[in-house]
Amino acid sequence: MSNVSGIIKSIQDIMRKDVGVDGDAQRISQLVWMFFLKIYDDRELELEYIEDKYESPLPEHLRWRNWAKDPEGMTGDELSDFVNLQLFPTLKEKLIMQGESGKRALVIRNLFEDTYNYMKSGTLMRQVINKICEIDFNNTADRHTFGSIYEQILKDLQSAGNAGEFYTPRAVTQFIVNRIDPQLSEKVLDPACGTGGFLACTIDHKKSNYVKQTGDEELLQNSIYGVEKKSLPHMLCTTNMILHGIDTPTRIEHKNTLSRPYTDYGPKDQVDVIITNPPFGGMEEDGIEKNFPASLRTRETADLFMALIIRRLKVGGRAAVVLPDGFLFGEGMKTRLKEMLLEECNLHTIVRLPNGVFAPYTGIKTNILFFTKGTPTEHVWFYEHQYPDGASSYNKTKPMRFDEFAEQEVPWWGDEADGFAARVENEFAWKVSLEEIKTRNYNLDIKNPHVGEQVSHDPDELLAKYAEQQKEIGSLRDQLKGILSDALNGNS
Repeated sequence: MSNVSGIIKSIQDIMRKDVGVDGDAQRISQLVWMFFLKIYDDRELELEYIEDKYESPLPEHLRWRNWAKDPEGMTGDELSDFVNLQLFPTLKEKLIMQGESGKRALVIRNLFEDTYNYMKSGTLMRQVINKICEIDFNNTADRHTFGSIYEQILKDLQSAGNAGEFYTPRAVTQFIVNRIDPQLSEKVLDPACGTGGFLACTIDHKKSNYVKQTGDEELLQNSIYGVEKKSLPHMLCTTNMILHGIDTPTRIEHKNTLSRPYTDYGPKDQVDVIITNPPFGGMEEDGIEKNFPASLRTRETADLFMALIIRRLKVGGRAAVVLPDGFLFGEGMKTRLKEMLLEECNLHTIVRLPNGVFAPYTGIKTNILFFTKGTPTEHVWFYEHQYPDGASSYNKTKPMRFDEFAEQEVPWWGDEADGFAARVENEFAWKVSLEEIKTRNYNLDIKNPHVGEQVSHDPDELLAKYAEQQKEIGSLRDQLKGILSDALNGNS
C-alpha cells in the first residue's frame, strides 16, 4: 500500500468504465462507502479477539468477509442484485437498533441514509472490491495509509469542483493539538470536523500522554465530539474515528452546527476545548443567519462559527481556530465579533501562517487564533511563521512540517499559567496592547513592526492592488478631462 495515489487512481479508472457512475463526485462517494465496509470488517475482526461476546450490528450474510472477500465470489448481475436489493435496503432501514449492538447499528444507518450505489456493472464492481481487499486495515502500515487515502480523496473532490473541502495539513493539526494540550477527560469539539483530522490528532495525543490505566480508554472515547453537515466528509470522519479506536462514534453528528438557534446552546452544550478550521469564503443558506442575534447576523460561514465557538466554550475553556486574513481586517459585523472575542476571551496569540499552507486547495493567507474564555484580552502576541531555510513556498513534494513549529513557535511559547511571562519580542514575534487594537477599530491585521515594508507576491493581493490603482487612474483621468474641457471652453 505504498502508492496510495496510484491505487485510488486505478480504482477510479475501473469505475470510469461503468455507465452508472457520472463524474468524479459519484466515483468518490462510491469508493468511500466501500472503504468504510472493508475498514469496519477489519475492525470487527479485532473486536472479536478483544471482546468475549462481541455481536456484530450487521446480519452475518452482509458482513464484508461473507460477500466481498473471496476474489472469485459473487460478480456480474448476482453481485449487483445483492448490493441493490439486500445490502443497501438493510443498511438504510432494517438494522436492529436494540441491544448491545444497537448503537453501532445506528452509526451505520446514519452513514448510509444519504449514500447510494452508482455502479451498474457487477463485474466492474468485483474488480474494485478485489483492489480494496488488498488492504489490511489491521496492519499498522496499511492503517496509517488511511490519512493519505482521504487526503487523495479530498484532492479529487477539489478537482471535481466541490469547493470548500479543505484538508488541514497534519503539521497544523499537530501544532494546534500540541499547544492546546487536551487533557484526558476534557471534552474536545470540532464543530466543522470534515474528515476528522483535528479529532484523530487529539485521540493520538491523549493516548500518547494520558491513557495509562484501565478506564482511561473509556474516558477518551467519551470526550471526542464532532459535527459535519456533508455526508461524504462525515462518512470519512466516522471511518477515521473507527480506525483510531472510537468503535461507536455516535458523537460524530451528521448535521449543520449553525442550524440550531444560537440562544439554544446553554451550559450543558459547553465544552473544554474547541479546535477547528471552519469553512471560510462561503455563504450560508438563506435563513441560517436568523438563528443568531441581530448584532451577529451575517451569511459568511466563518464568522457565524466564530460567534458560536465563543458561546460553546466553558469559562476557562481553550480554543484554536484557523481563520483567513479577511477576519482580521474585516469591518461591520466582523468588528463587533472581534470586540466580543476580546471582551469575553483572552486572545493571547495569533500565529500568522505564510502563503501556500493550504495549497493546492486555496491560496488565501490564514492565521491560527488561540484564546481562552473567561478573562478579557489585555494584549495580543503575534508570531509570523517562517518558511524553512531554502524554501520560498510549500508544495506537494515539500509540504509544511511539524518540525518547523517545533523549531520556531514551541520554544518561544511559554506557559499560559503565568501569562506567558517567558515570551520575548524578536524579529518574528511582537506584542500589541488592547488600547492600540481599539484605536485601530479592532483591525487585527497588524504587520510585523521589525521588518520594513514587505512586497507581496500573492496573486490575489496583487490583483486587488492593481484594481485599486486602475480605479485611482480612472479618477485622475476624469479630473484631467474636466480640467482640459474647462480650459478649452474658456479659450473659445
